Amino acid sequence: MVFLPDYPIRTERLDLRPLREPDYEAFHALYSDPEVARYLYNEPRDRTATSELMTDRMPLVEIEYEGDRLSLTIELRETRAVIGQCTLLYKSLEHQQGEIGYLLRPKYWRQGFATEVSRELLRLGFDDLGLHRIIGRCDARNTGSAAVLTKIGMRLEAHLVENEFVKGEWVDELVYAILAAEWEKLTR
Repeated sequence: MVFLPDYPIRTERLDLRPLREPDYEAFHALYSDPEVARYLYNEPRDRTATSELMTDRMPLVEIEYEGDRLSLTIELRETRAVIGQCTLLYKSLEHQQGEIGYLLRPKYWRQGFATEVSRELLRLGFDDLGLHRIIGRCDARNTGSAAVLTKIGMRLEAHLVENEFVKGEWVDELVYAILAAEWEKLTR
């Protein structure tokens, strides 16, 4: 099975599409922003690290095997502005599990874009890939991300206390999940 979406994937206000070379400046603005990197494993990226990350992410446009992911640009349709990145990971073929993730530039926070993107990632995972279960993870201090995962119907399954040593400190992680049957009830 090869899952290659028909790009762009359109939501109410956004287009999700493959990353392209002309996206470099917006991509760098996202990944070099200290506010964005605050709850990530890495520090803000310099231009070299941004280029390397872009090279890694640009081919991630289809899912064929366990461990494959879609890594897509979030574009505001009205202005064509690149406002973030999102990911759908095919975690396990045997257990039919996936994981979603998203990053937005701070100027676009608290406007419902993360919710809109996340709902579409769940739709892709359940309706198009046939997944049974999808998770979303975040640093426990990231209350905005936790709120998004709750808003899209995911339930908190775990609060892992000091489970990772990140940027010189022990941090807690929250794990949210939703099953295909739960998604179906939400979208009927």
